Amino acid sequence: MFSVHRTAILALVCWLPLHGCGGGGKSAGAAAAGAGGAKVLNLYIWSDYLAPSTLQDFEKQTGIKVHSAYFDTNETLETKLLAGSSGFDIVVPTASYFERQIRAGAYLALDKSRLPNSMNMDPQLMAKVAMNDPDNAHGVIYLWGTNGIGYNEKMVKALMPDAPLDSWRLVFDPAVAAKVAKCGISLLDSPAEMLRAVYSYLGKDPNSQSAQDLVQAEAVLNKIRPYIRNFSSSEYIEALANGDLCISVGYNGDVLQARDRAREANKGTEIKYAVPKEGSILWFDMLAIPKDAPDPDSAYAFMNYMMTPQVIADVSNFKRYADANAASQPLLLPALKNDPAIYPPPDQMQKLVLQKADSPEQTRAVTRVWQKFKTGQ
Repeated sequence: MFSVHRTAILALVCWLPLHGCGGGGKSAGAAAAGAGGAKVLNLYIWSDYLAPSTLQDFEKQTGIKVHSAYFDTNETLETKLLAGSSGFDIVVPTASYFERQIRAGAYLALDKSRLPNSMNMDPQLMAKVAMNDPDNAHGVIYLWGTNGIGYNEKMVKALMPDAPLDSWRLVFDPAVAAKVAKCGISLLDSPAEMLRAVYSYLGKDPNSQSAQDLVQAEAVLNKIRPYIRNFSSSEYIEALANGDLCISVGYNGDVLQARDRAREANKGTEIKYAVPKEGSILWFDMLAIPKDAPDPDSAYAFMNYMMTPQVIADVSNFKRYADANAASQPLLLPALKNDPAIYPPPDQMQKLVLQKADSPEQTRAVTRVWQKFKTGQ
């Protein structure tokens, strides 16, 4: 889910008339046309969530200039989107947030005749995400993955040789967290996702809307608060790779990026990823067109382009996230296709629960709990 899915060069939407903050985004008034009347696509996406040549190749192929802005939490995207007149043509929400944004009327219903490459999509995965987007009427899957725990086994075992590396206990059991806190524990700064992790630890439905379950989850969080060093949905990647953290709840692709960076640095740091045995959530990041998109024609062109097998395979190979394009699978690197941290085996898939949208009441309650937890009040 984030990406985020999802490393962080944050440009939290500085839509200036000439230059977007970090990503070159334009204001809504300049959204539909660039210099000389050239077409412009305004993209709002998780930071560092494309292959190096993705946008450049799209611009060469179509003549459409892309201006990008970046976010690192779904809450940031949702605030911008639901305020209206965002100026974006394509956005990349996680499916559970997408579900309630659809209910709010935030997206165009897709004209699928304009998306011939949709025939490449994996029907089983599209059927799963239809639980969030009925009939797949408003979006297509960009990338997908799991939430779990990234850890530096050497650092953790130096503090606790019998640490439960395959369990949410590593984070949520205060007796364990107290022993390993010295080397650094980080949590995603994402209330809905983190509460679902606690529910899995407690053996409850991750999508529970029960007030009593939330009370129990809050009690778990309060007991581990002294042992949490960071709250981040992006910065933990570099911190894990550098050995500044030893444990982080995170997105599978992000943890694997940290693993690869650590290996490239060749300093003996080895990062591993685990989906806890108690289970976790399965998430999908979607490509969608806001209802008030300034240039829906360019948005359709980009969405169709991203469903080109080689294009999305390049993104998957570079970012270490699974894609939902059946035709791209032969183009994936063997190390990617055969990595159970990226493509979970069937027995693990059975323990993964699709994240559903919370009710407005639950969202407010979860946010209050999370803010109190973060501030220690």
